[in-house]
Amino acid sequence: MSERVEPVIDRSAVDDDRYEKHGGFPKIAEAQPGPNFGAFVEAMRTLQDLAVSVDCTDEEYGQALARARQLIDFLEPYRAPELQGPAGRVTTLPGRGSLLMPPWRVIEAGPTGVRMRGQFRRFHLGGNNAVHGGVLPLLFDDLFGSLVHYAGRPISRTAFLHVNYRKVTPLETPLQVEGTVDRIEGRKTFVTARLLDESETLLADCEGLMVQLLPWQP
Repeated sequence: MSERVEPVIDRSAVDDDRYEKHGGFPKIAEAQPGPNFGAFVEAMRTLQDLAVSVDCTDEEYGQALARARQLIDFLEPYRAPELQGPAGRVTTLPGRGSLLMPPWRVIEAGPTGVRMRGQFRRFHLGGNNAVHGGVLPLLFDDLFGSLVHYAGRPISRTAFLHVNYRKVTPLETPLQVEGTVDRIEGRKTFVTARLLDESETLLADCEGLMVQLLPWQP
């Protein structure tokens, strides 16, 4: 797990009134669940790690399957629509409490850029102790959404994302990703980011284009 660092957030460019609704995209409110939610998400991340790494007998897989089905049956009545459940809306948790997102935390954000720290887990394995290449675009794309927000830009969708893989990205190693807004042209926001290890070795970099939603676009 990455060390807990109190984030430095500059919201000076964010206009909350203007963020009430962008295109057909509703305003996303911060969720504040009780402390058990964060522990639940961490337990589920560990379960993901185990699901892709255990080697047991078929009987033991059957026992695990029975317990997994019990958990499914328990949680199913609480299935909620988007923006009602807390997952993805808890900024104090790694990955905002969403299992889809890599468990990284924002440590610095503002109009000039965003920095995040974290580690990739066994669940993200591609092969030979390296992170799966498809996970890095997900990390960069999530970072670009934060860049647009803290730069005070309207909610935008990803129109283009290009990743350069410079070195193998290791699992279970503290890493950092940092991004900036390069320029703005009308509805277009051009962004770039870099993934670094603790010695600031460049592992991957990315350039992207975020396009502001029109009033009727979801």
